[in-house]
Amino acid sequence: MKVVGLNLDIIWKNKAENFKLIEKELQNVEADLFLLPEMFSTGFCMDASEASDRNNESLEFLKKLSKDKNAAFCGSAPVEHNGNFYNRMYFVKPDGEPSFYDKRHLFSFSGEDKVYTPGKERVIVEYQGIRFLLQVCYDLRFPVFARNNDDYDAILYLANWPEKRVGAWEHLLKARAIENLSFVFGLNRIGTDGNDLFYQESSHCFFGDGKEISQKQGNLVSAELNMDELKDFRTHFQFLNDRDRFSIQL
Repeated sequence: MKVVGLNLDIIWKNKAENFKLIEKELQNVEADLFLLPEMFSTGFCMDASEASDRNNESLEFLKKLSKDKNAAFCGSAPVEHNGNFYNRMYFVKPDGEPSFYDKRHLFSFSGEDKVYTPGKERVIVEYQGIRFLLQVCYDLRFPVFARNNDDYDAILYLANWPEKRVGAWEHLLKARAIENLSFVFGLNRIGTDGNDLFYQESSHCFFGDGKEISQKQGNLVSAELNMDELKDFRTHFQFLNDRDRFSIQL
Protein backbone atom coordinates (compact mmCIF):
# COMPACT_ATOMS: atom_id res chain seq x y z
CA MET A 1 0.00 0.00 0.00
CA LYS A 2 1.26 3.46 -0.90
CA VAL A 3 0.64 6.11 1.77
CA VAL A 4 1.24 9.80 1.08
CA GLY A 5 1.17 12.52 3.72
CA LEU A 6 0.96 16.24 2.99
CA ASN A 7 3.24 18.52 5.01
CA LEU A 8 0.69 21.32 5.00
CA ASP A 9 1.35 24.95 5.94
CA ILE A 10 -2.16 25.38 7.33
CA ILE A 11 -3.80 28.77 6.79
CA TRP A 12 -5.08 29.91 10.17
CA LYS A 13 -8.84 29.40 10.60
CA ASN A 14 -9.56 29.55 6.87
CA LYS A 15 -11.24 26.34 5.77
CA ALA A 16 -11.99 27.38 2.20
CA GLU A 17 -8.40 28.38 1.47
CA ASN A 18 -7.02 25.24 3.11
CA PHE A 19 -9.33 23.08 1.02
CA LYS A 20 -8.10 24.82 -2.15
CA LEU A 21 -4.47 24.44 -1.09
CA ILE A 22 -4.85 20.72 -0.37
CA GLU A 23 -6.52 20.07 -3.71
CA LYS A 24 -3.74 21.95 -5.49
CA GLU A 25 -0.94 20.12 -3.65
CA LEU A 26 -2.46 16.68 -4.33
CA GLN A 27 -3.75 17.34 -7.84
CA ASN A 28 -1.33 15.03 -9.66
CA VAL A 29 -0.48 12.67 -6.80
CA GLU A 30 -1.58 9.05 -6.62
CA ALA A 31 -1.74 6.86 -3.52
CA ASP A 32 -3.92 4.31 -1.75
CA LEU A 33 -4.13 6.41 1.41
CA PHE A 34 -3.58 10.15 1.90
CA LEU A 35 -2.84 11.74 5.29
CA LEU A 36 -3.52 15.34 6.30
CA PRO A 37 -2.34 16.96 9.56
CA GLU A 38 -4.24 17.48 12.78
CA MET A 39 -6.92 20.16 12.37
CA PHE A 40 -5.99 20.48 8.69
CA SER A 41 -8.83 22.90 7.97
CA THR A 42 -8.08 25.47 10.70
CA GLY A 43 -4.77 24.85 12.47
CA PHE A 44 -4.58 23.78 16.13
CA CYS A 45 -7.17 26.27 17.30
CA MET A 46 -8.72 26.72 20.75
CA ASP A 47 -11.41 29.07 19.39
CA ALA A 48 -13.70 26.08 19.03
CA SER A 49 -16.95 28.01 18.82
CA GLU A 50 -15.60 29.89 15.80
CA ALA A 51 -13.54 27.18 14.09
CA SER A 52 -15.46 23.96 14.63
CA ASP A 53 -17.43 22.22 11.90
CA ARG A 54 -21.16 22.39 12.47
CA ASN A 55 -22.17 21.05 9.06
CA ASN A 56 -19.47 18.41 8.55
CA GLU A 57 -17.52 20.70 6.20
CA SER A 58 -14.20 18.92 6.70
CA LEU A 59 -15.75 15.46 6.48
CA GLU A 60 -17.59 16.33 3.26
CA PHE A 61 -14.34 17.66 1.82
CA LEU A 62 -12.57 14.40 2.65
CA LYS A 63 -15.40 12.41 1.10
CA LYS A 64 -15.13 14.43 -2.10
CA LEU A 65 -11.36 13.94 -2.30
CA SER A 66 -11.68 10.24 -1.56
CA LYS A 67 -14.22 9.76 -4.31
CA ASP A 68 -12.33 11.87 -6.85
CA LYS A 69 -9.00 10.12 -6.27
CA ASN A 70 -10.42 6.65 -5.49
CA ALA A 71 -8.29 6.55 -2.35
CA ALA A 72 -8.74 6.73 1.40
CA PHE A 73 -8.21 10.05 3.20
CA CYS A 74 -7.38 10.67 6.83
CA GLY A 75 -7.27 13.98 8.70
CA SER A 76 -8.51 15.62 11.89
CA ALA A 77 -10.77 18.64 12.34
CA PRO A 78 -12.48 20.50 15.20
CA VAL A 79 -16.10 19.37 15.34
CA GLU A 80 -19.16 20.36 17.35
CA HIS A 81 -21.54 17.53 18.23
CA ASN A 82 -24.43 17.63 20.70
CA GLY A 83 -23.07 20.78 22.34
CA ASN A 84 -19.54 19.44 22.79
CA PHE A 85 -16.38 20.10 20.79
CA TYR A 86 -14.09 17.28 19.66
CA ASN A 87 -10.73 17.03 17.92
CA ARG A 88 -12.01 14.40 15.51
CA MET A 89 -9.82 12.25 13.26
CA TYR A 90 -11.62 10.94 10.18
CA PHE A 91 -10.72 7.94 8.04
CA VAL A 92 -12.74 8.03 4.82
CA LYS A 93 -12.68 5.16 2.34
CA PRO A 94 -13.31 5.59 -1.40
CA ASP A 95 -16.83 4.22 -1.09
CA GLY A 96 -17.61 7.15 1.20
CA GLU A 97 -17.72 5.11 4.39
CA PRO A 98 -16.33 7.28 7.22
CA SER A 99 -14.84 6.13 10.51
CA PHE A 100 -13.71 8.53 13.20
CA TYR A 101 -11.67 8.72 16.37
CA ASP A 102 -12.00 11.52 18.92
CA LYS A 103 -8.64 12.51 20.38
CA ARG A 104 -8.32 10.90 23.80
CA HIS A 105 -5.36 12.78 25.32
CA LEU A 106 -6.02 16.51 25.23
CA PHE A 107 -3.06 18.87 25.42
CA SER A 108 -3.59 20.60 28.78
CA PHE A 109 -0.45 22.72 28.27
CA SER A 110 -2.36 24.68 25.60
CA GLY A 111 -5.76 24.46 27.33
CA GLU A 112 -7.17 21.94 24.87
CA ASP A 113 -8.74 20.03 27.76
CA LYS A 114 -10.71 23.14 28.76
CA VAL A 115 -12.28 23.45 25.29
CA TYR A 116 -12.58 19.98 23.78
CA THR A 117 -14.11 16.76 25.09
CA PRO A 118 -11.88 13.66 25.23
CA GLY A 119 -12.75 10.61 23.19
CA LYS A 120 -13.93 7.44 24.87
CA GLU A 121 -12.95 4.78 22.35
CA ARG A 122 -9.78 3.34 20.88
CA VAL A 123 -10.41 3.06 17.14
CA ILE A 124 -8.89 0.65 14.61
CA VAL A 125 -9.84 0.77 10.92
CA GLU A 126 -9.07 -1.93 8.36
CA TYR A 127 -8.32 -0.90 4.80
CA GLN A 128 -6.86 -3.01 2.00
CA GLY A 129 -5.83 -5.72 4.45
CA ILE A 130 -4.00 -3.39 6.87
CA ARG A 131 -5.34 -2.57 10.32
CA PHE A 132 -4.74 1.07 11.32
CA LEU A 133 -4.81 2.44 14.85
CA LEU A 134 -5.94 6.08 14.73
CA GLN A 135 -4.09 8.54 16.99
CA VAL A 136 -3.74 12.33 17.22
CA CYS A 137 -0.63 14.29 18.23
CA TYR A 138 -0.42 14.31 22.08
CA ASP A 139 -1.63 10.68 22.16
CA LEU A 140 1.95 9.85 21.16
CA ARG A 141 3.19 10.50 24.70
CA PHE A 142 0.97 7.75 26.16
CA PRO A 143 2.28 4.31 25.10
CA VAL A 144 -0.19 2.29 27.17
CA PHE A 145 -3.10 3.59 25.08
CA ALA A 146 -1.32 2.59 21.87
CA ARG A 147 -0.12 -0.84 23.05
CA ASN A 148 -0.46 -3.46 20.35
CA ASN A 149 -2.65 -6.34 21.47
CA ASP A 150 -2.19 -8.13 18.16
CA ASP A 151 -5.06 -6.01 16.85
CA TYR A 152 -3.33 -3.61 14.43
CA ASP A 153 -0.50 -3.37 11.91
CA ALA A 154 0.12 0.36 11.65
CA ILE A 155 -0.37 3.50 13.73
CA LEU A 156 -1.28 6.81 12.14
CA TYR A 157 -0.34 9.93 14.13
CA LEU A 158 -1.61 13.27 12.80
CA ALA A 159 -0.09 16.27 14.52
CA ASN A 160 0.58 19.95 15.05
CA TRP A 161 3.81 19.38 17.00
CA PRO A 162 5.95 22.54 17.31
CA GLU A 163 9.66 22.72 16.49
CA LYS A 164 10.47 23.46 20.15
CA ARG A 165 9.59 19.88 21.12
CA VAL A 166 10.23 18.10 17.82
CA GLY A 167 12.95 15.89 19.32
CA ALA A 168 10.36 14.17 21.51
CA TRP A 169 8.05 13.72 18.51
CA GLU A 170 10.70 12.00 16.39
CA HIS A 171 12.06 9.77 19.16
CA LEU A 172 8.62 8.66 20.32
CA LEU A 173 7.43 7.82 16.81
CA LYS A 174 10.36 5.44 16.40
CA ALA A 175 9.77 4.00 19.88
CA ARG A 176 6.09 3.28 19.14
CA ALA A 177 7.15 1.38 16.00
CA ILE A 178 9.77 -0.71 17.81
CA GLU A 179 7.73 -1.59 20.89
CA ASN A 180 4.62 -2.49 18.88
CA LEU A 181 6.34 -4.20 15.90
CA SER A 182 4.25 -2.01 13.64
CA PHE A 183 4.44 0.58 10.91
CA VAL A 184 4.18 4.07 12.38
CA PHE A 185 3.42 7.04 10.14
CA GLY A 186 3.62 10.40 11.89
CA LEU A 187 2.45 13.37 9.84
CA ASN A 188 3.16 16.85 11.18
CA ARG A 189 2.23 20.25 9.77
CA ILE A 190 4.76 22.88 8.66
CA GLY A 191 4.96 26.68 8.81
CA THR A 192 3.84 29.12 11.50
CA ASP A 193 0.38 29.10 13.08
CA GLY A 194 -1.82 31.85 14.46
CA ASN A 195 -0.11 31.57 17.84
CA ASP A 196 3.32 32.24 16.26
CA LEU A 197 4.43 28.65 16.86
CA PHE A 198 6.81 27.33 14.22
CA TYR A 199 6.57 23.79 12.82
CA GLN A 200 9.53 22.33 10.98
CA GLU A 201 9.27 19.50 8.47
CA SER A 202 9.33 16.40 10.66
CA SER A 203 7.04 13.76 9.17
CA HIS A 204 8.29 10.18 9.20
CA CYS A 205 7.25 6.59 8.60
CA PHE A 206 9.04 3.79 10.45
CA PHE A 207 9.06 0.01 10.03
CA GLY A 208 8.61 -2.25 13.06
CA ASP A 209 12.36 -2.39 13.70
CA GLY A 210 12.65 1.41 13.84
CA LYS A 211 14.06 1.83 10.33
CA GLU A 212 12.75 4.84 8.45
CA ILE A 213 11.00 3.85 5.24
CA SER A 214 9.57 7.21 4.13
CA GLN A 215 10.71 9.29 1.18
CA LYS A 216 10.23 13.03 0.78
CA GLN A 217 9.70 15.21 -2.25
CA GLY A 218 8.57 18.79 -1.89
CA ASN A 219 5.75 18.92 0.65
CA LEU A 220 4.97 15.22 0.27
CA VAL A 221 6.18 12.34 2.40
CA SER A 222 5.42 8.81 1.16
CA ALA A 223 5.93 5.22 2.22
CA GLU A 224 5.12 1.73 0.97
CA LEU A 225 3.55 -0.48 3.63
CA ASN A 226 4.46 -4.06 2.74
CA MET A 227 2.46 -6.46 4.87
CA ASP A 228 4.45 -9.52 3.74
CA GLU A 229 7.61 -7.93 5.14
CA LEU A 230 5.86 -7.03 8.39
CA LYS A 231 4.41 -10.54 8.81
CA ASP A 232 7.84 -12.10 8.23
CA PHE A 233 9.38 -9.71 10.75
CA ARG A 234 6.74 -10.48 13.37
CA THR A 235 7.08 -14.23 12.76
CA HIS A 236 10.83 -14.08 13.31
CA PHE A 237 10.72 -11.69 16.30
CA GLN A 238 7.69 -12.74 18.32
CA PHE A 239 8.17 -10.11 21.01
CA LEU A 240 4.47 -9.31 21.25
CA ASN A 241 3.86 -12.78 22.69
CA ASP A 242 5.69 -11.67 25.85
CA ARG A 243 3.70 -8.48 26.37
CA ASP A 244 1.90 -7.70 29.63
CA ARG A 245 -1.80 -8.51 29.63
CA PHE A 246 -4.06 -5.69 30.73
CA SER A 247 -7.19 -3.78 29.78
CA ILE A 248 -7.58 -0.03 29.55
CA GLN A 249 -10.38 1.58 31.54
CA LEU A 250 -11.59 4.68 29.66
